[in-house]
Amino acid sequence: MTHIRRLPPPLFALVLAAFASAPALAQKSASEGIAEYRAMLADGNPAELFEAKGEDLWKQKRGPKGATLEQCDLGKGPGVVKGVFVELPRYFADTGKVQDLETRLVSCMAMLQGFDAAEIAKTPFGKGEQANLTALATWIAGESRGLRFKLSQAHAEEKRMVEIGKRAFFYRGGTHDFSCASCHGDDGKRIRLQDLPNLTKNPGDGIGFAAWPAYRVSNGQMWSMQLRLNDCFRQQRFPYPGFGSEVTIALSSYMGVNAQGAASVAPAIKR
Repeated sequence: MTHIRRLPPPLFALVLAAFASAPALAQKSASEGIAEYRAMLADGNPAELFEAKGEDLWKQKRGPKGATLEQCDLGKGPGVVKGVFVELPRYFADTGKVQDLETRLVSCMAMLQGFDAAEIAKTPFGKGEQANLTALATWIAGESRGLRFKLSQAHAEEKRMVEIGKRAFFYRGGTHDFSCASCHGDDGKRIRLQDLPNLTKNPGDGIGFAAWPAYRVSNGQMWSMQLRLNDCFRQQRFPYPGFGSEVTIALSSYMGVNAQGAASVAPAIKR
C-alpha cells in the first residue's frame, strides 16, 4: 500500500496554487510554442513548390482542346490573377452561379481546355486533376498575398449565398450535435493546444478564411478551402459534401464576408 506524506499547511497551499496556475501557463506556452513553430517553418513553406507547379499549369497547353488557362476570367478579366483571390466567391454571369476559386477554375478548365467538370468534381482530393487544381488555387492565392478581402454583395445571388452560409454555419446535427459554430462561434476556444478563431466576425489578418489554401505539416499535404471544409464536415460527423456543392460555396461566402478587410496570408502553413 502506498503511503502519502502530509504536507505542512503552508506548503500544501503553495502546491495547490501552483497546480491552479499550471493550466494557464501551459496554454500560454503551447500557444506561443505553436506560433514560434510556424514562424520557423514559414521561410521554407513547401507551399512554394505547389505555387510553382500552379503557375506552370496555368501556362501549359492541356486537355482535349490543347489550350492554356491564360484566358480564364476569375473576375477581373481574362488572364488576370492578381487580386482575384480576395474577391472570391463571387457571382459569374457566364455560369449563372456564385463560385469560389476552385469551382471557377474547373469551369475554365472545362470551357477553355475541354476537361470534364463532373469527372474532376468526383475525383478524390490529391489525385489527378484535383491535385492540379489545388496547385493552381495555391498559386493564384499567392498572387493576392497581403491584399485585403473585399467580397462583393452587389448581386442578389451573392447575398443569398451569404445567408445560406450563415444558416449552415450554425446548423447543428450529426451524431455529436455539432455545428461549425461549435468550434468557431465564440472567442477563446481551443482544440489540440491550438486557438480556434471566431469566424462569426472578422478574426484578423491571416486567420481563418484568410489563411487557406495551406500546407499541412502533420500529413505533408496541400489543403485547399474545399478540402478544409470537407474535413470540417468529417469532424462534425456529417456526410461529406460534394466538391463544389452549394453549401461549401455558401460557407466560404459567409466566412469571406466576415473576413472583409483582413489581409490574406495564403498559402499559409499549418500544423
